[in-house]
Amino acid sequence: MIVYKAGDWWKALWHFHTSTVILLLLRRVALVGVYNVFIALVVLKYHTIDIKIGREYFSFLGIMLSLLLVFRTNTAYDRYYEGRRLWGQLVSHCRGLAMELNAVLPRDAVRSRRYYAALISNFPIALKGALRNGVQFNQLEATPDIIDRLRIAESPTTCLVTVLQESIEQLRQAQIIDPIHLLTMKPHLLGMMEVNGSCERIRSTPIPFSYSFFIKMFITLFIGIMPIILVDTCGYWMIPITMMGAYVMLGLEMIGEEIEQPFGLDSNDLPITLIANRIRVSVHEVLGVELTHVKKALATPPYSVVH
Repeated sequence: MIVYKAGDWWKALWHFHTSTVILLLLRRVALVGVYNVFIALVVLKYHTIDIKIGREYFSFLGIMLSLLLVFRTNTAYDRYYEGRRLWGQLVSHCRGLAMELNAVLPRDAVRSRRYYAALISNFPIALKGALRNGVQFNQLEATPDIIDRLRIAESPTTCLVTVLQESIEQLRQAQIIDPIHLLTMKPHLLGMMEVNGSCERIRSTPIPFSYSFFIKMFITLFIGIMPIILVDTCGYWMIPITMMGAYVMLGLEMIGEEIEQPFGLDSNDLPITLIANRIRVSVHEVLGVELTHVKKALATPPYSVVH
């Protein structure tokens, strides 16, 4: 995700070129410009194309396309916002579980506090990996037996919550915590699993292909017709005018296509790595466990592209 200062226009514009979708968009707009130049030369210089299309029909197509683009953008942003809301819930659940454990664990139980701080912090890091290219087990902090258990598990995130539940039950059996404490910790564990399932649902359920194909075809036809309609009245000015229109239409479609999968590595996707590192810092702070400066620095957003 591009992390930027909303009030700083110039620095935000400076990072214009860092977005891969913008670079791809500019290349496609350049192709539209080449097509427009061809239409302008053929119509204005050689007069070999004489297609009369009513402007009312063209306006009707524009209205229909605008409605489709609004629906497309809203649908994509709903998925993006839901993904961010789910990771916000994960932040609350991890901090809440850490607060519950901090209240019941003895102050001098340094080893137990370090164990639970690492175990809770592992969940968002593992979830981030599961939503992308796979869990990087070298990024997790756990004993070798737990790491081996996670490697063979079909869902490492589910396995992590299972290990947490088992270890908390061991605390109850050792009479370190009371049964009433399980009632306060259980909602956080269930909440973590709910976030995991919802994120997997968003990732595995893309926009239907038929709808995506239809709107792409509609935009292509509209951009193809637009210079033919405008060349008689606008002349060579038709070229920049239609390129600006293509920039808007193609840009909305490409941005919607990018943010409909908010957990990827595109420049406009959610910075879930940054959020996971922030959770790790918060959990260690709540449990009173020291964290290295290198890992703390990972939770600080730079003014640049952050994955």
